[in-house]
Amino acid sequence: MYKYLLWDIDGTILDFAAAEAAAIRALFAKYGLGDCTEEMLGQYIKINRKYWQALERNEISKQKVLVGRFQDFFALFDLDVTKAAAFNDDYQLALGDYPIFTPHAKEVLERQKGSYTLIAVTNGTKVAQTKKMYLTGLDKIFDAVFISEDVGVEKPNLEYFTHVFEKSGITDKAQVLIIGDSLTSDMRGGEIAGIDSCWFNPEHGENTQGISVTYEIDDLRQLSGILNQ
Repeated sequence: MYKYLLWDIDGTILDFAAAEAAAIRALFAKYGLGDCTEEMLGQYIKINRKYWQALERNEISKQKVLVGRFQDFFALFDLDVTKAAAFNDDYQLALGDYPIFTPHAKEVLERQKGSYTLIAVTNGTKVAQTKKMYLTGLDKIFDAVFISEDVGVEKPNLEYFTHVFEKSGITDKAQVLIIGDSLTSDMRGGEIAGIDSCWFNPEHGENTQGISVTYEIDDLRQLSGILNQ
């Protein structure tokens, strides 16, 4: 029986794609960069994903991710690359201005509170995540929050999860379930840490990497059936 629920934030509890688009478009206006089209957003998402996956493989630093993605994005569309670092700084704050829950996320969490130890596990930046948690009230729902920037290592590294276990007093891994949308970060992390995992996959993507997943759902309300087994 599960006692500890490790929840990813972006893409699982909060609609990161919506916040991302709103933040970038607002900053395009602030920086006088013109309109950020759907095509441009699509290209940014591809660049961003490439950088974060490299970070998960421990190939680059977090700072390289944060600035490098915007440098590549700006260069692709002939924008002023020298503005990339300042744009990223503002972007971290702007992300927190558009917190939107994924369908049923808040009600599911509120129903779980008190019955389980709820732990947030996130690779998002401290600036963005702290603001989001406060504005959404998630800081009052979760029993603990572990931001990789504070931990000093990212998901899916074993060191990240070892830190979470030690600080949360977790001694029995059979009591732990991680819930997240990312195969390479959350599900791989669960596999490496030796805990059960639940892949939140509303878009019905394919697991082509052979990553071990204990459960798969496309609606967060389906968690109740798993937890009540």
